[in-house]
Amino acid sequence: MTRDQRSKDIIFLRNLQGTCQDLDKQWASRSKTRSMETQAVSEAIKIITSDDSMDLLRHSVSFLQVDSQAQARILRARAVSSLKAAAMSPAFNADDLLAAWGNRKGSPATLGAAGGPRMRLSTLAVSVSLDSFTQIKESMDKMVVDLRKEQEEEVKFKSYCAKEFDANEKSTFDKNEQKEDLEALIEKMTKLIKKLTAEIAEANSQIADTETGILKASQVREGENSEFQVVVADQRATQDILNKALARLKVFYEKAQGGALLQKAAQEPPVKFNSYSKNAGASPVLGMIQQIIEDSKALEAEAVAGEAEAQASYEKFVKDSNDVIKALSDSVAAKTSASAQATQDLTQGKSDLDSTNGELESLALTAQDLHGECDWTLKNFAARQQARLAEIEAIGQAKAILSGA
Repeated sequence: MTRDQRSKDIIFLRNLQGTCQDLDKQWASRSKTRSMETQAVSEAIKIITSDDSMDLLRHSVSFLQVDSQAQARILRARAVSSLKAAAMSPAFNADDLLAAWGNRKGSPATLGAAGGPRMRLSTLAVSVSLDSFTQIKESMDKMVVDLRKEQEEEVKFKSYCAKEFDANEKSTFDKNEQKEDLEALIEKMTKLIKKLTAEIAEANSQIADTETGILKASQVREGENSEFQVVVADQRATQDILNKALARLKVFYEKAQGGALLQKAAQEPPVKFNSYSKNAGASPVLGMIQQIIEDSKALEAEAVAGEAEAQASYEKFVKDSNDVIKALSDSVAAKTSASAQATQDLTQGKSDLDSTNGELESLALTAQDLHGECDWTLKNFAARQQARLAEIEAIGQAKAILSGA
């Protein structure tokens, strides 16, 4: 048993000597690699935390808004926690390498009778008593002619009066109808002008409101576009900065992946270095930076899509508003023309009404004159006609008597 234990101790010693010699080489290589990693991380942090980059990143990357002291405190806490976890790891039971890692519109027809039949017949009787029959007969014939003429003239005058009364009545009726039509037209045109004026004012108000709406929408659109330009510029600059930092880190880690750092030791001594791995914080940092870049690109794409949608909505709003303005302007033009025509019709209607009222007054005066001229004749027409006939008959009988009848 002693010999067997001794043989195992010799093998262990031999392996330990080989392992320790290899550990010296690994130590040199790991120390050099850690120095290169530390330098790469420092350069990446320097790129991200430069003054120009920080001014931009404060507007677009939330994790860089932490001030340097807070970052230092975070790093310190993380390092302590990591070290405590590492100290509790079975792989670090012995003293070994320790590493730290880091981290949005008619004239009157006067009858010329000199005296009445009674007087004329009385005069004729005196003449008969004084004059010769021949003279009396001639006088009688003349009187009959005159009486017949008076009869005819009176019949004509009666016809004239009836005709003039009828014409006056008809004209008065027509003019009253025309007056009513003109008054209705004037009232209609007055209401129409008032309505058109109100509608034109309302349309002009809507045009003004719509133009104001377009102006406000243009101002809002201009502001949105300016904000969009800033967001896109910021995100692209952010992506450029982070891509540079990411590229610098990838240079190291891609190079490290191909070296001997990831190779396992050939021997399996009791005490050895565990296989070399990249800093445990590297992948999260690379992933975080890559995620931020992707988030930035997504924000940029979202901003571009939002800008396109906002521009399309603005253009549609402007087009619809211009169509409304054109329709209202056409309506205003049509209603203005209609209002002007209505005003012209109203003026003409008032003029025609004044003329019609004047004609009605004239017809009333004419009717008054006709009544003064015709009423007595028409009232006594039958009695006058009958008296003249009796007078003619009396003269005829007297002449017949004178003639020996």
